[in-house]
Amino acid sequence: MKTIELTGVERPAPNVVLGLMRIQDLDDDAVRTLVGTARDAGIDFFDHADVYGRGLHGCERRFAEAMQLTASERAQITIQTKAGIVGEGPYFDFSYEHIVTAVEGSLRALETDYIDILLLHRPDALVEPDEVARAFDELEAAGKVRAFGVSNHTPGQIDLLRKSVRQPIVANQIQLSITHAPAIAQGVAANMQGEGQSLTLDGGGIVDYCRLHDIAIQAWSPFQAGFFNGVFLGSPDYPELNAVIDRLAAAYDVPAIAIAVAWITRHPALMQVVLGTTTPERVRAAADGSDLRLTRAEWYELFRAAGYRVP
Repeated sequence: MKTIELTGVERPAPNVVLGLMRIQDLDDDAVRTLVGTARDAGIDFFDHADVYGRGLHGCERRFAEAMQLTASERAQITIQTKAGIVGEGPYFDFSYEHIVTAVEGSLRALETDYIDILLLHRPDALVEPDEVARAFDELEAAGKVRAFGVSNHTPGQIDLLRKSVRQPIVANQIQLSITHAPAIAQGVAANMQGEGQSLTLDGGGIVDYCRLHDIAIQAWSPFQAGFFNGVFLGSPDYPELNAVIDRLAAAYDVPAIAIAVAWITRHPALMQVVLGTTTPERVRAAADGSDLRLTRAEWYELFRAAGYRVP
């Protein structure tokens, strides 16, 4: 398993992460098998959020109940969780009170003394950076959170936070897959008149921005065709793309899902693929893409087959 370095995080981070947003209804054995399969594949990084599951902290609590980690076992893994979404609205809340309360709830649910990485879960239009900074400072000083990041943030939104927040922003979790790659595609088609791919939204340049500031990009929904409208792997809607994926999978002797992972991890930015599956076999197959380095020609061939323009 290939690893990357995250600023301010002591443990090397695998470039494939196991997201646990769907474990609420799994029994203890199923959770342990899923996590054990990930560990065997070199994945020791687990992604949570306070709103995952039925009721607040549902999946965090299910994880802790099933795993019953000892102190030494806890020290061998990285736990990341997210805060900022208020499910009852829904709306977003990056106030000092909400962030601190959410973290306290996550600590109790996860049955741990500390969270390795806390992400702000989607942007809050009413954010007050000084309140975020106050919360981060207090949580860090108390040893409750060791590193901080964001999700789905633009360069401008990150800069706004950094105006007050003194801790490094170590990660930005965004939606990214071969077929959902505007963050990458915009730059390839820059300055092309009349080409929709060249349109820059929300400040643009998030991939380059994260590279400049050593912020890891965590790709969520890495196999989704779009915004929660089905996967592209094996989909009749993407015959050309799947033909290329299948040919490369056969050439490298890996499952097709590993090629989809390798397309993301081949990018020279610090990237992690966040898996959302609860099927151990898919975790194992996806992990095969961690060390697979596609050639430039293969990477761009997949990019074109997904429908993106390469001038």
